[in-house]
Amino acid sequence: MTANMPAETIGFDASSLDWARVSADLDAQGWAILPTLLGEAECRATAALYDHGEGFRSQVVMAGHGFGRGEYRYFNYPLPPLVQTLRTTLYPRLAPLANRWHERMGAPVRFPDEHSAFLKRCHGAGQTRPTPLLLRYGPGDFNCLHQDLYGEHVFPLQVAVLLSEPGQDFDGGEFILTEQRPRMQTRATVVPLHKGDAVVFAVNSRPVHGVRGDYRVKLRHGVSEIRSGRRHTLGIIFHDAA
Repeated sequence: MTANMPAETIGFDASSLDWARVSADLDAQGWAILPTLLGEAECRATAALYDHGEGFRSQVVMAGHGFGRGEYRYFNYPLPPLVQTLRTTLYPRLAPLANRWHERMGAPVRFPDEHSAFLKRCHGAGQTRPTPLLLRYGPGDFNCLHQDLYGEHVFPLQVAVLLSEPGQDFDGGEFILTEQRPRMQTRATVVPLHKGDAVVFAVNSRPVHGVRGDYRVKLRHGVSEIRSGRRHTLGIIFHDAA
């Protein structure tokens, strides 16, 4: 199985995931794990795409922009079938939660049921560049805390799939989320991931229930320093870039 196989042959079944748990975890902490989202062969084939120039629209060397150290490449349209399948299959599972979050935060924007309709909205506003990306880290590399916004239209959740095995392919390189609540110090979380696991997390803000009702908290994400080995990650962002 490879990342370029037709979508109908990809061994991914969204219905097998416990979406009630995912939704509850996202509400409670702003992130949730999708265990074993991809199999060994899919992880290996997807990571191998990084060394092939075709299929990408740009490459970013993080150190040149102050983003950290390491590299990533944005896929071009048409996306590889596996990436396209993940994007279009996960979106409708997350859209109801995204709408509920926006309602709780008093945000007027609502999201359509299908990803194609949301992309049409993005493209109509000039956000036409695809945002799914493949990241590669080596020893000493890291990713500074950041948010993946890219334009006016932002879907409030995104997904990162770990394509390498901690303790075997690399050491260090923990996925980190920080949350800033009003009048409180920043809280950091290390998300435990294994090869093939994915984490769904808030792109920018999420609602938290307080004594006076819901309020917004801001989140950022990053990757700690790689001590040894090589780490690959697939990023699935649902809005396109301007």
